[in-house]
Amino acid sequence: MTITRATRGVRVPHRGASGGRVRSASGPSLWFLLPAAVLFGGFAILPLFGAVALSFMRWSGLGTPEWIGADNWFWFLTDPVTYTTLGITFAVMIGSLVVQAPLSMLLGVWIARSGGFRSFAGLLFFVPLLLSSAAVALAYKNLLDPNFGLSTQTGLGWLAHNWLGDKNTVLLVVVLVIGWHFIPLHTLLYQGGVRQIPASLYEAASIDGAGKIEQFFRITLPQLKYTIVTSSTLILVGSLTYFDLIFVMTAGGPGYSTRVLPLHMYLTGFRSAEMGKASVIATVLAVIGLVLSLLLTRWSGFSKMKSQQEGM
Repeated sequence: MTITRATRGVRVPHRGASGGRVRSASGPSLWFLLPAAVLFGGFAILPLFGAVALSFMRWSGLGTPEWIGADNWFWFLTDPVTYTTLGITFAVMIGSLVVQAPLSMLLGVWIARSGGFRSFAGLLFFVPLLLSSAAVALAYKNLLDPNFGLSTQTGLGWLAHNWLGDKNTVLLVVVLVIGWHFIPLHTLLYQGGVRQIPASLYEAASIDGAGKIEQFFRITLPQLKYTIVTSSTLILVGSLTYFDLIFVMTAGGPGYSTRVLPLHMYLTGFRSAEMGKASVIATVLAVIGLVLSLLLTRWSGFSKMKSQQEGM
């Protein structure tokens, strides 16, 4: 049969060999997104709107909330502690990125290569990921205790320093402990990304005389572009959720040295019984996380979703 009419732009369902109807090439139905949309709306969107509404009220957690307008927001913008906690939060974010990103990339690239020892080492590297943040914080708090920690068991005098009680060292220690806990997650991301790179690229580079270091910068790094964006986004946005680990280790001290925004929100809401003010901080945290994610997605070109096979 000869087709005489143009069919461009028309989706024509066809039947398979068994006579059953085959789904058109336009892709899966949007109905598949409904369960995820319901969960996201129920556990993310609705609570966010609730926090925004509560930020204009005075409420201790008991009784009936009282409408006070923008007083809570005025408090947040004029309180000196706000800018102290914002600075510490961004310091933890940058420190986490500097510590976690390069180490997790190098470990992921190293573990992705075949080898019995590397596979065994990979298992050891993932152990911190299996532990809860509270358990990790409690363990390091005891290990770094100057009275009965590692310094008394190993004889290393320099470990006797009060690392978590010194304002000059506590933030660095917190960032390193956070890195120890979360580097395995990002190592897993980079390991999966490296294993998706075609081996033919490295074979061709070896034939052309490229060494391991040159292959890393000319092949591995370009191919890991979107993995780097994903990992960096998780590190930066995830830094806005560091609460339990810091709370157990330092409780925000000494002074305000480690009082990040999530901890400031908790202490304001549950210790000071100011749920309206805590809702302001929660709203600001959500906005900062959303803006960071959007900026990283736009600046990196990740939203275009181009093929990762750039070296082919």
